[in-house]
Amino acid sequence: MQKMFRQAMSLNGYWQMRAVGEIEWNPAKVPGSVMQDLLTAGKIPDPFYRDHEAIALEIAAKDYEYEHEFIVDESFLKADYVCLLAHGLDTLATVWINSSCLGRTENMHRTYEWNVKDKLCNGKNIIRIRFDSPLQYVEKMQEKFPLWGPDHTIAGFPHLRKAHYMFGWDWGPKIPDAGIWRSLELVAFSGARLLDASILQTHEADQVWVDVLTQIETYEKSEALNPEVVVRLMHPNGFVQEERTVVCNGHADVRIQVKDPELWWTQDLGNQPLYQVEITVGQQNKVFDQRSYRIGLRTLTVVQQPDRWGKSFAFVINGVPIFARGANYIPEDNLLGRTGREKTERLIHACKTAHFNMIRVWGGGIYPGDDFYDLCDEYGLIVWQDLMFACAVYRLSEEFQANICAEVEDNLRRIRHHACLGLICGNNEMELAWHDWDLPKSVERQKDYLRMFEEDFPAICQEIAPQTFYWPASPSSGGGFRSPNSESEGDVHYWEVWHGLKPFTDYRKYYFRFCSEFGFQSFPSMKTICSFTEEQDRNIFSYIMEKHQKNGSANGKILYYLSENFKYPKNLQALSYVSQILQAEAIRYGVEHWRRNRGRCMGTLYWQLNDCWPVASWSSLDSFGRWKALHYFAKRFYSPILLSACEEGSTVELHLTNDSLAPVQGKVSWFLKKFDGTVVAHGHEEVQISAMDSRILLQVDLNSQLQSGHARQMFFQYEGQFGENHSSTGTVIFCKAKHLELLSPDISLDMEELDDHFEIHLTSQTFAKYVMLELSEADGVFSDNYFDLLPATPYTVLLSKKFLSEDLSLNEVCEQIRVYSLIDSYENTIDSHRLTEKGSYIID
Repeated sequence: MQKMFRQAMSLNGYWQMRAVGEIEWNPAKVPGSVMQDLLTAGKIPDPFYRDHEAIALEIAAKDYEYEHEFIVDESFLKADYVCLLAHGLDTLATVWINSSCLGRTENMHRTYEWNVKDKLCNGKNIIRIRFDSPLQYVEKMQEKFPLWGPDHTIAGFPHLRKAHYMFGWDWGPKIPDAGIWRSLELVAFSGARLLDASILQTHEADQVWVDVLTQIETYEKSEALNPEVVVRLMHPNGFVQEERTVVCNGHADVRIQVKDPELWWTQDLGNQPLYQVEITVGQQNKVFDQRSYRIGLRTLTVVQQPDRWGKSFAFVINGVPIFARGANYIPEDNLLGRTGREKTERLIHACKTAHFNMIRVWGGGIYPGDDFYDLCDEYGLIVWQDLMFACAVYRLSEEFQANICAEVEDNLRRIRHHACLGLICGNNEMELAWHDWDLPKSVERQKDYLRMFEEDFPAICQEIAPQTFYWPASPSSGGGFRSPNSESEGDVHYWEVWHGLKPFTDYRKYYFRFCSEFGFQSFPSMKTICSFTEEQDRNIFSYIMEKHQKNGSANGKILYYLSENFKYPKNLQALSYVSQILQAEAIRYGVEHWRRNRGRCMGTLYWQLNDCWPVASWSSLDSFGRWKALHYFAKRFYSPILLSACEEGSTVELHLTNDSLAPVQGKVSWFLKKFDGTVVAHGHEEVQISAMDSRILLQVDLNSQLQSGHARQMFFQYEGQFGENHSSTGTVIFCKAKHLELLSPDISLDMEELDDHFEIHLTSQTFAKYVMLELSEADGVFSDNYFDLLPATPYTVLLSKKFLSEDLSLNEVCEQIRVYSLIDSYENTIDSHRLTEKGSYIID
């Protein structure tokens, strides 16, 4: 039996905390944060409620201390080396053990290690950590060395290696929290320690070579100490391969040949088999140290090749160029202690359900925890990973340079083995800022930029993660301040639709190679609005509602676009609903256009996926994880096989996009109908398309049928059936939605309960636009929502029990279900839910 010499003691759990200078201690939990602990203790109100954000700034202006008592036994102290590992201290922390100062931290993104063998004693020990105010620090540094940052943030934030969004953003509050936000542990080593392990892959025909490169530190000086490294590779089917080698000069490299490998693919192209790599450092029956990693065997890079439009920018997995479909991810909460695997998995599952194959980790937040990357490995999502630098000017002193280089090294060592990791990006929008934005542009600071993102960081990536593609900034054409938002190469952030008040059709003027940011705001659902308001606050221009809108005049922008497209909503609930329709339609216009031009454009990542607090924003999932209309639309416009329409006046083109690995064939049908279902014109066509392709199928000119105001009374319906499992449908209207002469729908619902879901069967006597289903109290995810209900055409929607926020019976679902369509947003319709036999409802 092997004896494990490595010992670990978690210091997570219950601590005590207080503001420096106060007498009374408060209970605390690690991992967690100051704000979370004070909130749990009832010492502060919820900073997300109404205008309580201001209280958070008062809290952040103070210093805090944490204390914890723990027991160490004698066996721990007999180890050769004992260290304290702090995986996340936010941010200006000074650490003591038994009154001995270990050191000070200045970077929440780093892992810190201190030798504490001589600081510990047998039995009771005390650890104390003081957190100095981040507000006071940045204020002092900003007075000394003024640095530019966006005007919606707290001045001076670039001086501190702390998540930038905590200082405010145009979607987030100013809540610069502090605390022990990731795990804290004592680790004891004897004999030897595995300092580092890098796993590289070489792919050949029908085989992959897995190279495990290790760095070993030994503690015993005896010649008898001659450790070896054993690498066990467990295949997804349970088969195990094992190789071993002796440590030489602190290194040991092992190569394993994997024949007939199971390749890792994105969720839309194949399976996600994961191999377990177990690395053991030992000697005979002694195990000195051990680590385990999960890897996926794949090649993954970005290919840039000259072509007739400029230069391509395409992710290529296992030799296959893919169209990236996804969104931008921000931190899931401002109080990081409230996040965890369960919450993250709901979010990642929502991405998979909406047919994402990529997610971009935006550079103004945090490097996500291990769970995030594990889940992306499991669910088959490629991660575009920004380094945590965004929209700021940095001063590169020697200390700051050493600090940020250590940060990048720490995080790349932690995440580089993940199958999902597709790209490392230096920063968000900083090259663009230097090129286009109105900010102080000193030569010295510009040199600092180039040193960081075009010298230091790419060198670190090449050394630590040589098989991961490095990109200097987003957007960029490759660096050097050369056209960083170019239509012909690199990636683009396009914001003229929204910030520039351009119409949705403006997207169709551009053929970007890869659009990594574009977005449109909406209000969250009424349930979310009610979570942070009182009744008197529920007007979008009230003081409280504007406190939960961080993008200046954005509420006015929403109303501008609304006035261009829809009738004025009758109340706030209707306004929330219509704003979400606006948002969803805006992003649909862009995505469908760029997917129609697959090959020239090879990716869209809309801004943004999620929220960190309840707010009006660009997200498709709000801070409670509730799906907005955009996320339901994404499930349709990101479908790997997409039939889409491009209308111009009275002409409609139908396009088919195929992002699958197999050719597709099927039947496409179209109809021009009146709102009562009368067919005015129709047609169909047998179609086929190659794998990974997009093409126009047909063009229909409806000019003669749409004369004399008929455009306001008709809609164009299209549908495609491609085999048994793939269908794609949609509708087109020929005037602005506000001018449609919609008929009052008579929607009937019949509901039934099955083992794992409820079925909702809907029918309408007339065309019902943007039909929304929701539960009045519980939360749930429907199989479809915000859809058009066709006249006299039954449609079934599923409500999964798995994703209900609480268990519900059929009767309870019947009580809570609400149905809404566009006409209800402006007419004084009254929902009358009449329960009939077998759980049926009629919505008049």
